[in-house]
Order: sequence, then C-alpha cells, then structure tokens
Amino acid sequence: MLDTTLPPLPEPAAPLTLLGAGTVLLHRGDAVDHIVHVMQGRVVLGVMADGLMAHQLGVVEGPFWLEAASGLLALPHAVDAVAETEVHVQYVSVDDFVAEVQALPEASQNLLMDMARSQRQQIEMGVSRLAKDADARCAEWLLRHAQPDELLGGLAVKFTQRKRTIAAQLGIAPETFSRVLRHLRERQLISGGGRVLGLPNPQALRELAGV
Repeated sequence: MLDTTLPPLPEPAAPLTLLGAGTVLLHRGDAVDHIVHVMQGRVVLGVMADGLMAHQLGVVEGPFWLEAASGLLALPHAVDAVAETEVHVQYVSVDDFVAEVQALPEASQNLLMDMARSQRQQIEMGVSRLAKDADARCAEWLLRHAQPDELLGGLAVKFTQRKRTIAAQLGIAPETFSRVLRHLRERQLISGGGRVLGLPNPQALRELAGV
C-alpha cells in the first residue's frame, strides 16, 4: 500500500458524521472544498469505474486525514475513496485546515508541504500504474519532465537516469519502455534521440496521457 500519511495535526472541533459502508467519500478529479478526517473505520483508495472500485490502490484506517495533501496543494483529488466499513468522519474546510498548518512553526510548515508534494507524486504514480496502459504512462512521464529547450524551439526531456531505472518507476519492462518510445517517434510525438527527446506535439501527448 502507498504511504499516504502526513504528520498529525490538532483534531478539528467539527461534528462527527456516521456514514455506511459503500459510501463514496472522494471523487477523483473533484475540487477539494473540505478535508475528510476519518476518525474510525476503513476506507479503500483507488480508481472507480461504473460506480465500482475497479482498481484498488490501498486501504487506510482511522484516525486518518484523507487526501490532505490535495487540500494543502490546492489540487483536485487524486484518487477515489469508498468506505469499506461504517466510518465516523469529520469535514473540515480547506481554509480552516490551512490555517491550522500556518499556525505551526515555519520549519514544520515546510516539512508538511514537502511531504504533501512527495505524497501527491507517489499517489499519482500509483494511479497511473493502475489505470493507464504503458503508452499513457510514458506520455505522462515525458510531460512531467519536459522543459523549454531553446535549441529545439519547444519542449524537450533530458534523461538524467538510465532508461532501465525510468521503466522501473513506470512499472514496465525496459523493453516495453523502448518499444513505446519507438511508437511515439513513429507517430511524431517525440523527436531526436540519445539523452534528449523533443516533444513536437505536447497536446497530442496530453490526450494520450489523459491529462
């Protein structure tokens, strides 16, 4: 299971709500207006399809701040969340949650934000492995690591790691990674070779990656 924990914050003075098993607590892609604090019970995280949890990423058990990183980073929810058992939850507004963080010492704030960014990246990678095929994962990775390149006159990716290492991060075999890059080059979605790849059509890559 992915590590989706953050250091504990003071418990909010919000009323408890009892929800039954099967209740959807978070929808992936929705804006975060409240942070859900699971006080008791188990929650399944993953990717839903047709109203069912099609791909399970992990299970968390209260007390637990559910997707707190998304609230701190002002990003939409990265996963779907469904109550596996009866759960007791508190709903805390993002403003109140952020205010609690901002009341902490600066060093603690910096630590929380660093952990939130790391957690978000970890969850996104886990979701990508669950819900996307190899082509989409590679396209998403290329877009995430793209930087402006004056020589190419657009975006480019510079490989700072061995391709075998990148393939392992994507959860695919090195041969599959090489095959996908070849297919992307044939479709003119990447150009060049060696340790620098140009991205002549970022929009097509985004459509392939589903982002």
